[in-house]
Amino acid sequence: MFATPAFAQAAGAPAMGGPQDMLIQFLPLIGLVVLFYFLMIRPQQRRMKQHQQMLTAMKRGDTVVLSSGVIGKVVRVEDKEVGVEIATGVTVKVRKAMISDVSVRGEPAAANDTKN
Repeated sequence: MFATPAFAQAAGAPAMGGPQDMLIQFLPLIGLVVLFYFLMIRPQQRRMKQHQQMLTAMKRGDTVVLSSGVIGKVVRVEDKEVGVEIATGVTVKVRKAMISDVSVRGEPAAANDTKN
């Protein structure tokens, strides 16, 4: 009864786009991936590389800060673990990955620290 051809659908339908149209559609997505790489992934890789270099350069007598905030002095360096003296006569074994900062022996103290 009301069955009429739908001429409006066929009249303004665009032709199938070529590879250029497809590239234009994916260009913002590609741009976001590149931006994400330069703002997030690359700096994190650089930080990881610096941390690994810091851990490999660690030696006996260095002062370390653990990821828990405990400060101690390195008394023994092994392959994957480090012996850290956290108090006089108290030595604990710590995984190297849990060390967040290393201060080399002989490094100058901060200006506001007073030594008695």
